[in-house]
Amino acid sequence: MDAANHALAAFLARRADAEVHLVGHSVSPDLAMAPRVRVHNVPRPFDSHRLGQPLLRSAAERLQRRLGAVRSIANGGNADLADVNWVHYVHAAYEPRSARRRALGAITHRHNLRHETASLGRARLVICNSHRTAADITRLKGVEPGRIRVVYYGIDPIRFAQIVPDERVHARRRLSLPDGRLTALFVGALGDRRKNFDTLFDAWRTLCGSADWDVDLIVAGTGAELPAWRSRAAEQIPRGRIEFLDFHADVASLLAAGDVLIHPARYEPYGLAVHEALSRGIPAFVSQGAGVAERYPIALRSMLLTDPESAAGLCTALRRWRSEMPLFNRQTAALAESLRSRTWDDMAGEIVSAIESRAA
Repeated sequence: MDAANHALAAFLARRADAEVHLVGHSVSPDLAMAPRVRVHNVPRPFDSHRLGQPLLRSAAERLQRRLGAVRSIANGGNADLADVNWVHYVHAAYEPRSARRRALGAITHRHNLRHETASLGRARLVICNSHRTAADITRLKGVEPGRIRVVYYGIDPIRFAQIVPDERVHARRRLSLPDGRLTALFVGALGDRRKNFDTLFDAWRTLCGSADWDVDLIVAGTGAELPAWRSRAAEQIPRGRIEFLDFHADVASLLAAGDVLIHPARYEPYGLAVHEALSRGIPAFVSQGAGVAERYPIALRSMLLTDPESAAGLCTALRRWRSEMPLFNRQTAALAESLRSRTWDDMAGEIVSAIESRAA
């Protein structure tokens, strides 16, 4: 389960005076063992989202009919429950640019658009993870602003606490990082070009051509294009300046080893990895159109990338960070404290209040 859905489900499991039904391809063990939680596992054939999605939708809609008068929450087009829709991603806002399986991707995209339109059109209340997402569903899906409520994500303030020196030392040792050098991080899939690793790669090739650039890059993510990027890096970037870790489950520990996060996404409805990095006190460069950018104060606006396609612009931003690291770190620390003050329970409570007030 993704962190946001898990947080809401856990909150409901603790406070609800009725059963909580979870329909999904996988449910976290802590929730599966909770007393009032009923889990409805849905298969995902060949681990394919495209094949599993219609099964998920039909299972949720069938369960709702069986249970009768229940409060129900869907994510986007994954079910048409005509009650509450919690939108994490708007398919109409971005058409995937996968370098592989273009025809299949286009078919899947049209399928997602159709179900997204139907689900959002019927929902009584639409909860969005950012004002960016809210604007997209109003502009692209015709959802009236009166049906929309924006609720930002929360954070686990213990897991994503400010990094302390000993933790940093141990985290860097686990990754075998050399002493005396800085580390930049990229966290995201390497298949769909939405996360825009290609622009970062071009920028990194340029930066590593300068003798004074003392920052190495760690890429945490998997996907269909990972082998190709590894091959290109071996040919075009000096050895040791970029390392691919595949998927990394412990993001909090990974962040403890880093000095800066880079996220030049072409489309990002929110950007939880950026939120997590900032919460740990790590400066994070992100596209200014990302939902999480709404939470940056004026002092940190220099970390918002105006053109995510510009490798030259990204180089300029990173060189400024490198020359002014103490200032960036101080400014980020103030935002980190603010972000950590809003927990996942705060988010979940706000969602529940929005639902209950709408029903009153």
